Amino acid sequence: MAARKTKKARKDSMQTAFTRFMLVVAFFIFWIGAVCVRLVHLQVKEHAKWDKMASSQRQDTFETKSLRGTIFDRSGNALAMSIRVKSLSADPVMINDPIPVAKELGPIIGEKPEKIVAEIKDAHSRGKRFLWIARELEDEQVKEIEKRVFNANAAESGVDLGEGLFWVGEQKRDYPHGTLASHVIGFSNSDDIGQAGVEKSQEEILRAQKLRTVRQRDRQGRVFAETETDLEPPKDVQITISKEVQHLTEAALEKGVKRANARSGKAIVLDPKSGEILAMANYPTFSPSDFRKLKPGSWRNSAIQDQYAPGSVFKLITYSAALEEGLIAPDSTVDCGNGTITVGGHTFTDSHSVGNVTYSKAMAESSNVGAIKTGLKIGREKYYHYAKLFGFGSRTGVGLPSEAGGVLRNPKDWQGTDLASLSIGYGIDVTALQTAVAFATIANDGVRVEPRIVSKITQEGEEVESFEAQSERIVSVETARKVKKMLVEVVKSGTAKAAQVDGYSSAGKTGTAWKFDREAGGINESKYISSFAGFAPVDAPVAVILVVIDEPKGAARNGGQVAAPVFREITEGLMSFYRINPDLEIDIEGEDSPAGDSKTEQPAPHDSNKPEPAPSPKERKPRKDTVDAVSEPKKKNQAPVAPNANKKGLTNVARENENKGRRQIRT
Repeated sequence: MAARKTKKARKDSMQTAFTRFMLVVAFFIFWIGAVCVRLVHLQVKEHAKWDKMASSQRQDTFETKSLRGTIFDRSGNALAMSIRVKSLSADPVMINDPIPVAKELGPIIGEKPEKIVAEIKDAHSRGKRFLWIARELEDEQVKEIEKRVFNANAAESGVDLGEGLFWVGEQKRDYPHGTLASHVIGFSNSDDIGQAGVEKSQEEILRAQKLRTVRQRDRQGRVFAETETDLEPPKDVQITISKEVQHLTEAALEKGVKRANARSGKAIVLDPKSGEILAMANYPTFSPSDFRKLKPGSWRNSAIQDQYAPGSVFKLITYSAALEEGLIAPDSTVDCGNGTITVGGHTFTDSHSVGNVTYSKAMAESSNVGAIKTGLKIGREKYYHYAKLFGFGSRTGVGLPSEAGGVLRNPKDWQGTDLASLSIGYGIDVTALQTAVAFATIANDGVRVEPRIVSKITQEGEEVESFEAQSERIVSVETARKVKKMLVEVVKSGTAKAAQVDGYSSAGKTGTAWKFDREAGGINESKYISSFAGFAPVDAPVAVILVVIDEPKGAARNGGQVAAPVFREITEGLMSFYRINPDLEIDIEGEDSPAGDSKTEQPAPHDSNKPEPAPSPKERKPRKDTVDAVSEPKKKNQAPVAPNANKKGLTNVARENENKGRRQIRT
């Protein structure tokens, strides 16, 4: 019995030991498994986190930006460039008493000391470790801050004014020519991001790239390795604007707006053969360097963004379409009667009766009756077709941001008076650039070339990309030349005598239209858009020029009175700048001098475009032909060359006149 009990006790103790052993083994298996799971979690799922933390302890990373790309004009003059500057920042937590430093900084950076103190205290209370004090400081300001703050004698004042203040290297956009072409160039903000104009449209090209430097440190903080990422050199943009042409255009426009006591004005100078914009001016203008002080919308480029009823300048489309369709001839007659015509229950009038005249004379006198009768001959569908072909109702694709497309309604939506209204430039909204391109089409013998503002992209002086304009024939050469002759009559004997340039032939059309008043919800007969579009010399135009004067005030308010003289002044400047030989005999005695001198201006023939318009407006796939439209900048010490001139800077007409002798046209 005793032996049996002993044997059982021994068996129980062995079982207990085995159980304990298995528990210990299970514990270790569980512990090792948990460690393995944790290791897998740390090394796989949280690898990036811990690697980043380890890297931050052993290496420093610095990022600096390259300079933003430069914008050049067609001759290589810098219009916008970036320069290195210093900005002042602060660590608010390190500044115990901001009052003394604020008193020193305020007068230097142009801020009230109380404002600086309030900003530092507010940032300090929120635990912020970084605060901008002043950005993009001038060299004189930096020197003054160094002297009065960082190098101040702390022993005398008892306060280290520089404690908690730090310099930060930045870049600043500089515009060497001030307000010149500001609406075209635009501006970039403090973060070097383009906000308007070419600065915005070419942001991806001009954007500054970041240089990344990584320094490896050992346990004692010593740098043992340094690597830098490769940085692609910045790219520059060359635009088609000519600094000199832009300057003379802006000067003439400003003078014209002030002379007319107008609200504003815009002007475009366009090479009809290449589509290159030589000048695009708006007045009033603005300074892109002072973008922080600009009022919202002051940088709006009215030449491509604002839409308006063109008035009589749109008669260019009416007569061009009719001539192309063979419906009229310049010398055939149209009966304008007593100067009134009724269409769709509405009576349209001329300012004065012209009677039975040629179509050329009807256009020269800007007869609404003659234009409406011509438009009715064309018909709705074909008129719409030609308006679209000339580029109205869609964006030109010039390469500037926020371009408007105008408003040209489908003929299916037209009412009874719409075709008549459209024939004289109402019932449609256009932009100034669209109008300039339409006249350039006629000047270029019927070929429409897409306008453009960007010429090419360069990098370290080497061309990396160029742009070619697309072209399309709109009307025949014969039609274009007939229209040219009709436009010459407008200047010689019609509503645009003030556009005559002594020694040079010129052609164009005036326009005077009532403005649409958004507040009144209709036409305001006391406000006008007055314009003139033309080109010179007629047979080989150097440029097409459009001038639009917004809300001229006073007795002189027609396009022929307020816009044509600006055209004449710009044209005279172009002929002189490009050294174009006269194609007419220069009038020395003054018998045939252009009418409308700014000091003794005679009343121009009244532009008769004064109907009560129809309500304001709410294809063919063109074949594109490639045209080489890249103009080379002129070399140093070389005379300026007209965009479409031969090697010696003289147009074909001028060269022919040298051989054949000059001819004279009496007006």
